[in-house]
Amino acid sequence: MPKSHGNGEFFTSQFSKLGKNVIFEKGVLVFHPKNIEIGDDVYVGHYAILKGYHNSKMTIGNGTWIGQQCFFHSAGSLMIGCNVGIGPGVKILTSSHSIDEPDKPILHSTINCAPVVIGDGCDIGVGSIILPGVHIGQGVQIGAGSVVVSDVGDYAIAAGTPAMVIRSRK
Repeated sequence: MPKSHGNGEFFTSQFSKLGKNVIFEKGVLVFHPKNIEIGDDVYVGHYAILKGYHNSKMTIGNGTWIGQQCFFHSAGSLMIGCNVGIGPGVKILTSSHSIDEPDKPILHSTINCAPVVIGDGCDIGVGSIILPGVHIGQGVQIGAGSVVVSDVGDYAIAAGTPAMVIRSRK
């Protein structure tokens, strides 16, 4: 019988670190809060899910705003910088199943983990998806609905599926 990961209910005392003036709106679920560090002045919108992981870390920097219905999964570790705006419905994934084991159903194949890093001062548009192993530089704008599959350098504007750099902000 599979083991439950719990119901996502949490106490603020359970976090590895929890800064001042952090707001959790109604319906936020948090898993493995002992592996999550949240800085000061962070907002987490309604029905967001922070899916910490038993052997990795999620860090959310000071002044970050997380929109409603976001889903963050940190099996490979997740580092979000300071003053990052993350639009509603954004998904950040740090693990995926291997597709190189054809004799197994993909669901039962090896899980590959890779960290995601989002630099300071970024804005991640509504409904975007960031895939495992992606590093997003400082001051980057990701357009709404984008699927980010590769690294994006500092101050770039990237959009699309897959996300491509359109221009630089500098």
